[in-house]
Amino acid sequence: METSRQKCKEVLSNLPWETFIRLEVARRDNKMVAVEGCTPTDITLSQSPTEKLPSGIPTYTVEITNECTSGPCAIFNIHVSCGSFASAILINPDIFRRLAIDDCLVNNGQPLQPGVTLSFKYATTFSYNLSVKNFLC
Repeated sequence: METSRQKCKEVLSNLPWETFIRLEVARRDNKMVAVEGCTPTDITLSQSPTEKLPSGIPTYTVEITNECTSGPCAIFNIHVSCGSFASAILINPDIFRRLAIDDCLVNNGQPLQPGVTLSFKYATTFSYNLSVKNFLC
């Protein structure tokens, strides 16, 4: 099975050298953009508290949106800083799953098309500080 590192190397090896300058600038913001036409602001992540479970455990709804409006910019291989993320309710692992400490994968690495919002709910006694770590487009 191809690892994300191998996939990233394959994608990057086919990019013009100008793109690497853009990648380095994006990396300073702890985000990675792989092709022209896509910027770190093209993806947003927000979360808000929702109703408690019958057991009293708080729940939170997370929304991840591809905000890109200029050009073809499907965003894929989205990784989120997620600490020791765990939930008292099941989350479809194809939508969001923890790969390692502080590394969660969105949409099973598949593209999130422009204008599309992916959402899920989790339950725990506190909200996690979730933020987009890196992505390719």
